[in-house]
Amino acid sequence: MFKPLRLPGRAALLAATVLFSLAAGARDFRSADVHPTDYPTVSAVRYMGKLLLEQSKGRFGVRVYPSGALGTEKDNIEQLRIGALDMMRINIGVLNSVVPETTVTVLPFVFRSTAHMRQVLDGPIGDEILAAMEVHGLVGLAFYDSGSRSFYTTKKPVASVADMKGLKIRVQQSDLFVAMIESLGANPTPMPLGEVYTALKTGIVDAAENNWPSYESTRHFEAAKFYNQTEHSLAPEVLVFSKKIWDTLPKADQAMIRKAAKESVPHMRKLWDEREVKSRKIVEAAGSQVIAVKNKQEFIDAMKPVYARFASTPKLKDMVRRIQETK
Repeated sequence: MFKPLRLPGRAALLAATVLFSLAAGARDFRSADVHPTDYPTVSAVRYMGKLLLEQSKGRFGVRVYPSGALGTEKDNIEQLRIGALDMMRINIGVLNSVVPETTVTVLPFVFRSTAHMRQVLDGPIGDEILAAMEVHGLVGLAFYDSGSRSFYTTKKPVASVADMKGLKIRVQQSDLFVAMIESLGANPTPMPLGEVYTALKTGIVDAAENNWPSYESTRHFEAAKFYNQTEHSLAPEVLVFSKKIWDTLPKADQAMIRKAAKESVPHMRKLWDEREVKSRKIVEAAGSQVIAVKNKQEFIDAMKPVYARFASTPKLKDMVRRIQETK
């Protein structure tokens, strides 16, 4: 579990604004995102706000704070749990230590394709994972895409598991991602997204891993020219709401917020698909080399210890089975 985070200035200001807005009877829900203002997830949450404004007849809207303006994703989780922030878009991997059910979506190669991932998360398994967040102070609203993640390297291409050996690789702050890197014979270095560019440039790390839009929007391609298509993860993003704030809202308003969030998903997916194509063209034009792995199955086989450690309970094993059986 996360330790309570003390952010007296920022949290107090946000909490005071929340209370004032509730008292006034109309408000903008504040939503945090570490991605830049033109990123698909940011645009999708703004679109959700537009829908909510229309459906509530002007009573509710959403104001997005992009580019980490309200802190890191871990900061934002704590702000949500104490009611100092209304909403956030977060990569689901950061929630693994808080909500065990989210772990199955982050397991490497658990989804066969983007279409398979969307089918699973749009169905009962996705609803089950979202519902599991409530006992941890979070209300899961909807899943957004985060694309397929691959490794990008500064010094050499990676085409096999043997090429991974000894590389220092930045990963998000997730025990599962750390274990995944260790299973490939590399050395994981957890750090926030905002620190990665400098770490790649200065040699603190030899590589990182992310999707096409993040590789492009963070300018990581300037430091790591080899984009190695392992496509090891299709872990989604998730839109979550503060349960402390949620519980102050009437049931009808809660239903309206859920509806607007779900209706923003097709819009987000359209933006995402377009952005992936655009981002790949940008980085290839800038000189990045796209490397195809020789044998993806050897990467899949290397992940067996990760499954044994992180999908070890009967419940999680059953969820993995149901995901893999989804057509």
